[in-house]
Amino acid sequence: MQKLDLTAIRAEFPVLHQEVHGKPLVYLDNAATTQKPLAVLQALDQYYKRDNANIHRGAHALADRATGYFEQTRKRVAQFIGAAEDREIIFTKGTTESINLVAASFGERFVERGDEIVITAMEHHANIVPWQLLCQRKGAVLRVIPVLSDGTLDRAAAEALIGPKTKLLAFVHASNALGTINPAEELIALARKQGAYVLVDGAQSASHLQIDVQALDCDFFVFSAHKLYGPTGLGFLYGKAALLEEMPPYQGGGEMIREVSFEQTTFNDIPFKFEAGTPNIADVIAFGEALNFIEQHGKAAIKAHEDALLQQVVAELADVKGILPLGTAAQKVSVFSFNIQHMHPFDVGRCSTRVVSRCGRGITAHSR
Repeated sequence: MQKLDLTAIRAEFPVLHQEVHGKPLVYLDNAATTQKPLAVLQALDQYYKRDNANIHRGAHALADRATGYFEQTRKRVAQFIGAAEDREIIFTKGTTESINLVAASFGERFVERGDEIVITAMEHHANIVPWQLLCQRKGAVLRVIPVLSDGTLDRAAAEALIGPKTKLLAFVHASNALGTINPAEELIALARKQGAYVLVDGAQSASHLQIDVQALDCDFFVFSAHKLYGPTGLGFLYGKAALLEEMPPYQGGGEMIREVSFEQTTFNDIPFKFEAGTPNIADVIAFGEALNFIEQHGKAAIKAHEDALLQQVVAELADVKGILPLGTAAQKVSVFSFNIQHMHPFDVGRCSTRVVSRCGRGITAHSR
């Protein structure tokens, strides 16, 4: 495994060159969004200065270049998560829109009255509300797998809740609030045993874990660029090709059509059927540089460094009076959440203004 040159890596991030109160900025809010290396910023700049054109439409040099770069990123994303085909990758605005797309399109095609959608109590709001709305529309029932005091799922409850009525299991791969890595293979096996479909929320796991969607055998996998050193406003939906082909479009507009008349419309092939309108071209192209950054430094080396930092934090805070860790699962990504007795989180945040961290209530339904 290659060794990271931390000084050189820090130098690649322009935002970290600044000082706060005379001290170098320390950024610990990567679970919310990562900072962007210079190569990503330069790719955005170059696109608008040199290659700005719409894709899949024009026959001129700029359009050809932009289309080529755009589709090359799709191929890279497919390779990054181990998808079987490039056409199984759909570009969205983010993880939230990816989940909403599945809830709307898959839900319209496959979910019926009395069906059950199973989620977990550690889900981000984005993996709760779309399923609530779907259940309200279709007369389905939402079931929730509880979380134990150590921040892990209640596996016995999961086995009891995933049953013959389960149409879809949707769960977070790694918790944004606790860092817990959920037993994806085990949960997917439970769903498959009951003939249910599976969506995995990889918003946190894609940046930390090696992802192979074919090995996982999930039907859908969703994640965002901005948590992988890429731009905001860009997300990804992986879906098995055969399933995507059965699902109706999520939105109507240009590019998602093959032929249009006032009487009827013939829809385009996947992935374009789900990419209505002019896409986020510049950010898609720039994300290719984010993937280059990860490959250059090595995902395994990055994770090893993160794990070492997590272990150091846990060890050093263990003996500090008044620190109450939240979530002590054995399998975690590098997210460390804690309370300080007799202090409000916002007071802690104000006392450490040169350290950019997350203070306040986590973005989950509830934490205990």
